[in-house]
Amino acid sequence: MFSSPLLIIFIVFALASYLVSSQLKRRFKQYSKTALPSGLSGREVAEKMLRDNGITNVAVNSVGGQLSDHYNPANRTVNLSPEVYSGRNVAAAAVAAHECGHAIQHARAYAPLKMRSALVPLQNVSARILNFIFIAMFFGAFLLPQVISFDAALLVIIACYGIFTAFAFITLPVEIDATQRALAWLNTSGITGGRSHQEAKDALRWAAYTYVVAALSALATLLYYVMLFLGRRD
Repeated sequence: MFSSPLLIIFIVFALASYLVSSQLKRRFKQYSKTALPSGLSGREVAEKMLRDNGITNVAVNSVGGQLSDHYNPANRTVNLSPEVYSGRNVAAAAVAAHECGHAIQHARAYAPLKMRSALVPLQNVSARILNFIFIAMFFGAFLLPQVISFDAALLVIIACYGIFTAFAFITLPVEIDATQRALAWLNTSGITGGRSHQEAKDALRWAAYTYVVAALSALATLLYYVMLFLGRRD
């Protein structure tokens, strides 16, 4: 299960993920130097965007970590990293608005977001199952047949990666739509404009690339195991 093609897939997408992540961090640092004319902080941008969209039941919180920003639909909170929460710059405004885009999706019952949320429990279970299978493989071929046949193990792996792939690809429209909502509001509200708006767009574009790499990585791994299984059937 850990042959050269799989190792190549891992290396290629690990490198792609590293490069995209590095570019994202570089752009965030660069655009953090562009101050907002309004002087609003990321928290204030988020609160204003929520108010402008008639959302009054979502709290804006500060959480630890770098680029740890996220929207939690379970408790309806927009969670911003310290740099974004207190930052008064284009990067902070773009990220804060993007996360509020998810809150708006939730409030509007955006279908892809609902689908992604429904897949979260399945993805968590799949991850635990894969850990069990790979641990069995780690201890060698003598252990695995006592638990499950090789072909059956492949089918389980394919099913799990199928869920991962579905989750990754459903995430793409969710993230793209949140970015579009954020950029449209930033522009119409006058928070960004001209050069600052282009910087906000570029920052969010690189954030989206991280999800594209994750989706392609999941798909490539899924196809590898499907081909491996089909090759054993010939």
